[in-house]
Amino acid sequence: MTVNELKNQVNAKISNAYLSEWVNKAIALTEPDKVVLIDGSEPQLEALRKEAVAAGEMIQLNQEKLPGCYLHRSAVNDVARVEGRTFICSEREEDAGPTNHWMAPKDAYSKLEKLFEGSMHGRTMYISPYSMGTLGSPFSKIGIELTDSIYVVLSMNIMTRMGQKVLDQLGQSKEFIRGLHSTAELSEENRYICHFPEDNTIWSINSGYGGNVLLGKKCFALRIASNLGRKEGWLAEHMVIVGIENPQGEIHYLCAAFPSACGKTNLAMMIPPEHFRKKGYKVWTVGDDIAWLRVGEDGRLWAVNPENGFFGVAPGTNEKSNPNALLTTKKNTIFTNVVQNLDDNTVWWEGLGEAPKNALNWKGEKWDASSGEKGAHPNSRFTAPAGNCPCISPKLNDPKGVPIDGFIFGGRRAKTAPLVFESLNWKHGVFVGSAMASETTAAAKGKVGVVRRDPMAMLPFCGYNMGDYWQHWLDVGSSLKHPPKIFHVNWFRTDDEGHFIWPGFGDNLRVLLWILDRCQEKADAVKTPIGYEPKIEDISLEGLSITKDTLTELLRVDPALWEQEAKDIRAFYEKFGNKLPIELRSQLEEFEKRLATEKTK
Repeated sequence: MTVNELKNQVNAKISNAYLSEWVNKAIALTEPDKVVLIDGSEPQLEALRKEAVAAGEMIQLNQEKLPGCYLHRSAVNDVARVEGRTFICSEREEDAGPTNHWMAPKDAYSKLEKLFEGSMHGRTMYISPYSMGTLGSPFSKIGIELTDSIYVVLSMNIMTRMGQKVLDQLGQSKEFIRGLHSTAELSEENRYICHFPEDNTIWSINSGYGGNVLLGKKCFALRIASNLGRKEGWLAEHMVIVGIENPQGEIHYLCAAFPSACGKTNLAMMIPPEHFRKKGYKVWTVGDDIAWLRVGEDGRLWAVNPENGFFGVAPGTNEKSNPNALLTTKKNTIFTNVVQNLDDNTVWWEGLGEAPKNALNWKGEKWDASSGEKGAHPNSRFTAPAGNCPCISPKLNDPKGVPIDGFIFGGRRAKTAPLVFESLNWKHGVFVGSAMASETTAAAKGKVGVVRRDPMAMLPFCGYNMGDYWQHWLDVGSSLKHPPKIFHVNWFRTDDEGHFIWPGFGDNLRVLLWILDRCQEKADAVKTPIGYEPKIEDISLEGLSITKDTLTELLRVDPALWEQEAKDIRAFYEKFGNKLPIELRSQLEEFEKRLATEKTK
């Protein structure tokens, strides 16, 4: 078909003038041979699966053991998010801030237009309308992704609500996020993921890896949405949403933010220890990665998970670490860059029991464990429907969301941070979140034990200046009649030999129960220079071999370590110049005074 014929085809199928005009411009730029509008119907999706298998883009797995599951291999040079090629293209560089890569919009458009020019020639452009959040919810936002990848279409169908129903919801509105993606030549040197916050637009080229091309995920749901939230008075956060049900059947909800390798997904899908289960405690997963929060009529913050699926890291996921996540992957899942077991056409990754003898590695090469090389890529993934999760919350699709009692920030700290503490108030809680940090754990990531700041776990995902982002948190807090309490946890405290003192995993529920008791003013606390800590007797040790002396050590606050922490925070804050909120500078000064007072005791 000619470009004009394709445009006429689009105009006949899409009644929204804003959408058809934008799609027509993209057709003229990328020059696809065909255009397909994704209606979200199962017959259309099944036809795409068969087409992807025929083209070698996906491999159908054992349909008896893994019904509806497929394996996808990305290019060897395209296996992770590329933060160095991810740009915020705001008109003013200061609006992007010192923690983002910035490019002027006119320069970005000019550079990428040359790369997109003719990039879909010989290919099909898929028009994928999707909703982040339940259709009709006051939280939800609509996006359209134009892509030449069937893998992207099928993955976005898992991760979002997709199809004609989204176009029906959009109607004639011009309020949608415009996403353009092409795998192009998968050129590493010409790989770009550009966000245009003033245009509500995302352009991604020369990548086929999920984190760079599933544009509803980090690109829209965090980088663009954080900008929208700032303008409209809500929050888009890199947080799990988890509900804790007590024996009386009451459910209270928490949001939690952690840097990578700090147990975020495990917390979202936690299984309570056996004796807590017997008492009637349950954990409900609302979301494992992203939370959108708005101020409710009751003066509280309400949260939704804008996604409809999980894009999880495969290695290390097993029956012990996260059985609920493993069960989630048993049907209708797309696995990326894992091992293919040729004996039964299933998948495997490191940490998932005994390695198969007859297998292909993530590159599609013959492999066995005796080679000493990893079979699955360390960043291999599964894209699975949220509805598969055994502990998925009935509130997943509730358009009102769930009321949030508390926020939890956390990191991996060997000595400095105690097991748990509560901030003194909302402003102090924002300070705690802004100073959030974790220590590196593997030599492959550089020197072990280096402290890396990752405020609110948003450093790679905040779509604007982080100084303004902190101010937005302060502003939202001041508008709340009933602000959630803010806590910090550290599951990774070690002894002098480097062994973890706290058991973690399901036993973290013991800490969450104290947090919820504090949120409901049912538990007392001890004031320290860093915040409120639990009394020893208020953390249940039932069924654990841990002594009260060990718990005392887990809660110990070392003023000397925190003095160094305060110096490091001050140095980090200097990056933000006059964008640093005055209130956070004051919080730091007050913190330093409390530490000095503690030393004189």
